[in-house]
Amino acid sequence: MPWKNQGGGPWGSGPKGPWGSGPQPVGPRPPDLEDLLRRGQDRLQQIMPGGYFSGIGITLIVLLIVAFWLLSGFFRVQSEELGVVLRFGKHVRTVQPGLNYHLPYPIETVLLPKALRVNTISIGMTLIDDPARRGRSIRDVPEESLMLTGDENIVDVDFTVLWRIKPDGVGDFLFNIQNPEGTVKAVAESSMREVIGRSQIQPILTGARNVTEQGVQELIQKTLDSYGAGIQISQVQMQKVDPPAQVIDAFRDVQAARANLEQLQNEAQTYANQVVPQARGRAAQIMQAAEGYKEQAVAEAKGQSSRFLKVYEEYKKAPDVTRERIYLETMERVLGGADKLVYDGGPSGQGIVPYLPLGELTTKRPPATGPQSSGGNR
Repeated sequence: MPWKNQGGGPWGSGPKGPWGSGPQPVGPRPPDLEDLLRRGQDRLQQIMPGGYFSGIGITLIVLLIVAFWLLSGFFRVQSEELGVVLRFGKHVRTVQPGLNYHLPYPIETVLLPKALRVNTISIGMTLIDDPARRGRSIRDVPEESLMLTGDENIVDVDFTVLWRIKPDGVGDFLFNIQNPEGTVKAVAESSMREVIGRSQIQPILTGARNVTEQGVQELIQKTLDSYGAGIQISQVQMQKVDPPAQVIDAFRDVQAARANLEQLQNEAQTYANQVVPQARGRAAQIMQAAEGYKEQAVAEAKGQSSRFLKVYEEYKKAPDVTRERIYLETMERVLGGADKLVYDGGPSGQGIVPYLPLGELTTKRPPATGPQSSGGNR
């Protein structure tokens, strides 16, 4: 049985489906664009009587365009940025972070460099992503880090440079150099090689890092100022300073030997500081004792000579009396500590035998150990 063309497909006329009903609209219908445009034109005609191209209409359109053009001059400077305003391509002023205004394009334009941010450049090493450690690892760059010292040694130096844009040099930074980061890196590497080339390897590896960093920073700043780069070097930090990996073991042995040498020298100096003052103290003591003995001997000699002169003066006045007094004083000094028996030689002494050991009458001598003579003491 053939299908009848009823204008609605095989199921009859109209937009119906096979079950007698067509698709039903779902939700609100979208607004008609033509209807919206027509309504807008009607309202605009009510605002501008006389049509679009009347004098009032053209004036309002021009005023709206001018207002939008003037409002386009507002711009916002972020916290890390500075606004550089250019008038027909010439730098006229620099504005601080916040909401600012410049004359609309094409009279004035604005550039927003991140002038308040501190930038970091690593030389001799690079940071690479390490998925295994879920972070970043450091990879050495020998062509940048190996440098020749003044005593013809090779040293491996990794360092970082912290730099920022000068607040009063933003214009120089934007217009005087083309690749700021590359320029800073090249100047920093060249300055470090120059300072290392003037220095010995031993101070660089031990106690002269601060001096080296200060010298490199001053040289970088001087070079960039000569370029008019408008860049301020904040700090130079030496991260690693080592001999090349091929000789690092031998170098460490040399360092250990030098450390032992310094230790022994310090111990010897400590011993010398202890012994030398003691020896000087003893020498000073001996000198003082000798000086005292000298003064004592001289004083005694002067006293004895003065006493002798006084005695001599008295002797010249009365020689007999003085002679007898001297004799008696001398005998008193000689016999004052000896044991004595006095015999006046009178009649009471007739019974004394010629030989008598007078000394044994007062004190007994200890028995003699050796052989005695038969004659005794006489």
